[in-house]
Amino acid sequence: MVLAINGSPRKSWNTHMLLEKTLEGAASNGAETEIINLYELDYKGCYSCFGCKRQDGLNGRCVVNDDARLVLDKIEECDAFILGSPIYIGEVSGMMRAFYERLIFQYISYDNDSPPLFNMKIKTAFIFTTNASASAYEQTGYTAMFQRYENMLARIFGECRTLAVGETLQTDDYSKYHMSRFDEQERRRIRNEIFPLECEKAIELGIWASELF
Repeated sequence: MVLAINGSPRKSWNTHMLLEKTLEGAASNGAETEIINLYELDYKGCYSCFGCKRQDGLNGRCVVNDDARLVLDKIEECDAFILGSPIYIGEVSGMMRAFYERLIFQYISYDNDSPPLFNMKIKTAFIFTTNASASAYEQTGYTAMFQRYENMLARIFGECRTLAVGETLQTDDYSKYHMSRFDEQERRRIRNEIFPLECEKAIELGIWASELF
């Protein structure tokens, strides 16, 4: 099973479309697939209760029982998963960040010389979508942020790849909003000419994710 976890509030838009393409690639390689939309779920970020680290509990397992628990259980059983999020004010969306806290903290060990508590290797990936151009990633700090997420997922789960897609189409009608900073005609050109190439990269990412260790 290859899971795609969508941290965007908008279905059928940039992030969701790219995740669907990863699953298309995974399915073409024979994998079962599922997409989960975090904005449809009811949960919060880490409570810092340390329930996942209690000596009389289930070490390495978040103890909070809410909708995030359902997704965490699926990750325990999947062969690979792909996270996807737009960048809002320099970070992933709030729903993705809250889920990411719950996902990662449970597997971090605070014992001396102890490896992460996830007990097998699976492939992971993170798709980021942003208004910024690739040439601005370094200046905005996005490059370091992408690498930070990739490094942590690789540390916990074994391997991670990143796909960052910039200069995305923000709306289907720019005339409705105060958005004169953006050139709608250029954004539509990028959507028509460049975004399909990014979708092909997402398909390739899904094929890679479906190839087991």
